[in-house]
Amino acid sequence: MDRRSFIKRAGVLGVGATAGSLAAPAVAQGNITWRMVTTWPKNFPGLGVGAQRLADRITTASGGRLTVQVYSAGELVPPLQSLDAVIDGTAEMSHGAAYYWQNKSTALSFFTGVPYGMTSRELTAWVRYMGGQEIWDEIYDQFGVQGFLSGDTGTQAGGWFKNELTGVDSVKGLRFRTPGLGGRVWEKLGVAVTNMAAGEIFQALQSGTLDAAEFVGPYNDLALGFYQVAKNYYFPSFVEPGLATELVVDKAKYQALPDDLQALVKDIAQAEYDQVASDFYANDPRALQTLINEHGVNVLQFPEEILKAGADAAKEIMTELRESDDPLVKKTAESFIESLNIVRARSKTTDGAFVNARESYFDI
Repeated sequence: MDRRSFIKRAGVLGVGATAGSLAAPAVAQGNITWRMVTTWPKNFPGLGVGAQRLADRITTASGGRLTVQVYSAGELVPPLQSLDAVIDGTAEMSHGAAYYWQNKSTALSFFTGVPYGMTSRELTAWVRYMGGQEIWDEIYDQFGVQGFLSGDTGTQAGGWFKNELTGVDSVKGLRFRTPGLGGRVWEKLGVAVTNMAAGEIFQALQSGTLDAAEFVGPYNDLALGFYQVAKNYYFPSFVEPGLATELVVDKAKYQALPDDLQALVKDIAQAEYDQVASDFYANDPRALQTLINEHGVNVLQFPEEILKAGADAAKEIMTELRESDDPLVKKTAESFIESLNIVRARSKTTDGAFVNARESYFDI
């Protein structure tokens, strides 16, 4: 699928909402209608599709008692104002990534992806079983919302670059789209970092506003058409090792739901976290082959000098966050690092060792 046909089909530049669409949620015969705003284009592979599927599953499983209407990026509010839409009551739910809101609290970045941090399975362990959800709740309580993990891309691609990279000097001064704590790592390497929504990246690359960009990985990047303006595709992302998306709900309205509907929202978000992961695992390698075989993309790995410099920068940032004057940032960083040092032992001695053995000895 080329970018033009995807954008045409997806309607990335959504039409502004009418006055009627801003009306209060419908409540009729005990049924409730909630609005979900997202940061993703409509029908966007993996992420946008996952948001719509999550909404549809809630509507179906509740027998229509809780109907969720999805507004894709730009249809009701600009994509990077999705969380604010829930906070101010324009919508009851949002679907995006917590690190988009690091201007509200740096601690939120930990619930999306941390440079050289947890893989997606490790992150899930922290959030579900090692106190991460409780800390996340504490952060979002300040804004009257509740967050749930809702999707998982796995380890992401490192990004698209117009020129090949030879070392740290080759990235200095580059204008690079990358968000979250990963953006802070790249800034320490001399990169000029910016964030923008999915539907804005291609034009910025094409016009020269950006020299490089990362979004997710082959499945999404093929649809967005980055290969048309940059041919050098670097792997893996060392700043987004296990990216999670989030479902955010208005906490007061969520707690006002009957217990079964509260459980339904929570459980379907959890199910979608795993469903989206399967979608990416199945379709990323297929999309990568298309990029290589049909579009002449060069698949490369970052030079060791960049990987080392990135790791050094990530350690500096983690140290700064552990020593933060903000109690919640400090608490989140300490919990994350403590949990990482526990779960990484399994990843190394079991998962990593097995993958290495399979690559070495099992070729069929």
